[in-house]
Amino acid sequence: MSNDLSGCKSVVKIKTAIPIKAVASTRNSRPYRLDKRQTTIDEKRGKIINAARALILSERALAGFSVDAVAKQAGVARATVYNQFGNKLGLLEVLFDDLAGRGGMFELKEVFKKENPLDALNEFVAAFGRFWTTDRIIIRRLHAMITLDAEMEKADAARQQRRRKGLRVIVGRLNEKYKLAGDFSFDEIIEIAHTLTGFETFDALAGTTRTPEDVVPTVQKLILEVLGLDDL
Repeated sequence: MSNDLSGCKSVVKIKTAIPIKAVASTRNSRPYRLDKRQTTIDEKRGKIINAARALILSERALAGFSVDAVAKQAGVARATVYNQFGNKLGLLEVLFDDLAGRGGMFELKEVFKKENPLDALNEFVAAFGRFWTTDRIIIRRLHAMITLDAEMEKADAARQQRRRKGLRVIVGRLNEKYKLAGDFSFDEIIEIAHTLTGFETFDALAGTTRTPEDVVPTVQKLILEVLGLDDL
């Protein structure tokens, strides 16, 4: 039997070289594939959200807001919508976030950094005036649909509570500074201010000739009167 191993060395080299190269190639290409997949997911989500917006603006919205209707509007399978958003409530949450982003609501946190609580209140009202103006028709239709749809009402209720919470913080600071002594209790003030900063109030005051943003000074004045601070 021969002890010459020269041939074996070349075989070892060949066998080990191929797997190492393949592993390196896989590692290098994986981030690209993941990025490409994420881009595809983002594009699908964007397509579905845009379809939801278009559905709300269409006559088909009269039949109700559903996963099936949004999927049909987007031209995708029903399962695709569920895969992206989980359920109808998840889709609504993302739709509301989209509206908030377009309306500048994510910058609202800067309002609470105002040193003067009166400035914070006025900026808070102004922020909602801008928000209600940005997608006024969509928001108007959404609010009409919410009254007839329990799931939509549930999604909207959480947003309403956030606005109440913000008002409690600001009015609480105003009470500390000015010792509010008007005709209303603290809780009543919050509910009145919540109503005054709601879409329905802005939309009604604006009418057909103005925008919600145009009536911001009016809403600010009304809230100050409720607070008993209209002489400041």
